[in-house]
Amino acid sequence: MPEDQSTDVPPKHLSIDPRSTFYDEETLRRGVGILLNGAEKINVHEYNVDEGWVRVEVPTAKDRRGNPMVVKLNGTVEPFFRTAD
Repeated sequence: MPEDQSTDVPPKHLSIDPRSTFYDEETLRRGVGILLNGAEKINVHEYNVDEGWVRVEVPTAKDRRGNPMVVKLNGTVEPFFRTAD
């Protein structure tokens, strides 16, 4: 079969937080990568392609409940599935 990756794209909005309505365990298990303005981001907590933002975790900061603090960055968001193997 020819490689048809153009129809196999991640959702336009996805979160790694299980409490979010945009959480999808099966999609996350496949491995989703994010490019923001052409640069790969590895600490993405949530993204939205249509609105053009990602929320990235701040590794050294926690909120009062012990969850990682997140910062919203704006730009061109391009999600992709990472190749397994």
